Amino acid sequence: MGTATDTRHGSKRGGDTRRGAPGRGPAPGRPPARAPRPLPGLEAVAADVTLADAPPRQGWQQAIGSTVSGLGYDLIDVERAGRGLLRVTIDRFAGRVYGTPGAPDAGEFITVEDCEVVTRQLQYVLEVEGLDYARLEVSSPGLDRPLRHDADYRRFTGQAVKITLREPFEGRKHWEGVLGLGVAEGAYTLMFKQGTDERELGFVLAEVREARLVPVIDFKGRKARAATAGADDTTTNEEAALRETEAAPETTKG
Repeated sequence: MGTATDTRHGSKRGGDTRRGAPGRGPAPGRPPARAPRPLPGLEAVAADVTLADAPPRQGWQQAIGSTVSGLGYDLIDVERAGRGLLRVTIDRFAGRVYGTPGAPDAGEFITVEDCEVVTRQLQYVLEVEGLDYARLEVSSPGLDRPLRHDADYRRFTGQAVKITLREPFEGRKHWEGVLGLGVAEGAYTLMFKQGTDERELGFVLAEVREARLVPVIDFKGRKARAATAGADDTTTNEEAALRETEAAPETTKG
């Protein structure tokens, strides 16, 4: 019969072939094998190395960004404030259905449940990655949601926005109007009224320092919708969701 090698110990199950096994002495003329001596100081160094000393495998932005996007949400902002506060702002993607299969939610506003889901997952990921913080706050972007990326501008075309330019145009940096798409790739327009005239300001993202939606109290959604049957129920649900997210959950690392 053949023998099977146990790679964990380097022995053969068919018989004990180790030098010095019972019934067999060392080979003639050869001294017993000695265990290798550790290098000076190596044992002390190894004892001081702990898991906490290992460098993080991901940075803050990468760890948070991959976690939020993996859960199906849009990461708006990450802020590390004083006293160890980590503030994460998230939003829903337009047209995506959230909730559970038994209770789908196609609303546009972030809910408390959304914030709780992201909070729990971030607590786990940040601990695994060794990223330290004292308190974690996950919240919605609010009615004056910031626009940071090209996808944000495309999503909110046709809505009122405020923009701050990096350099003044016609003596001013602050402009407000209706956001539109420009003719060239990556170009946008801002339609606004000046007196009785309607004017258009063209710009690209590199020229913008900051852009935000103009707050509009419309509990039917960010975009005005025509009245439909059951609109009262929709209004009640969206109003409740907005009120809930005003008090976003904040957790303290225990």
